[in-house]
Amino acid sequence: MEQEPSAAALLFGDRIEVARAFVADLADRGEQLGLIGPLELPRLWTRHVVNSALMAPLLRPGRVGDIGSGAGLPGLVLAIARPDVDFVLIEPMERRVAWLNEQKDLLGLTNVEVVRARAEDAQLSPWLDQATARAVSALSKLIPLVAPLMKSGGEMLFFKGASVDAEIEKAAKVIRKHRLHDIEVLTLGSDVGTETTRVFRATVD
Repeated sequence: MEQEPSAAALLFGDRIEVARAFVADLADRGEQLGLIGPLELPRLWTRHVVNSALMAPLLRPGRVGDIGSGAGLPGLVLAIARPDVDFVLIEPMERRVAWLNEQKDLLGLTNVEVVRARAEDAQLSPWLDQATARAVSALSKLIPLVAPLMKSGGEMLFFKGASVDAEIEKAAKVIRKHRLHDIEVLTLGSDVGTETTRVFRATVD
């Protein structure tokens, strides 16, 4: 199990104990429940939890959907870091939904709602102010799934890898179709001394 990096306390502040409880449980049961792979423990904090928490400052009070929440990366992590934001965790797999609901209760996350559905089938009311996703799909497939769930003026925030610029090029038609604008790629992490990550950010017309 990886030791907690110094960046964790910077990102979670007075919520660090809640984050530690989540990480401890995920480390203890995550592989058994099929939430994380056997090679993830040595990098659980840095690669997954701290990485997810880097997005927290980009969120604003409102209704944020996390598409394909899985183990709660980034949805539960962001809900811990930002108790002032309401989160809707959208996940189709029953055992993962059970985990998300269990963690919501164990960690006292009153700002979390779990919806069992595929993104394309989710019935949300009201619509989302922002939406996040991590390791879900290429932009050309992800944008059409998420755009119908968003308010006009809502913001997409998707974690992406080094090939994000190529993904944007391939998704050009989809981006035009769904009238996305103010598109940018943010690089996060250098200011807290952890490995950097990229976030695709765009506004829905």
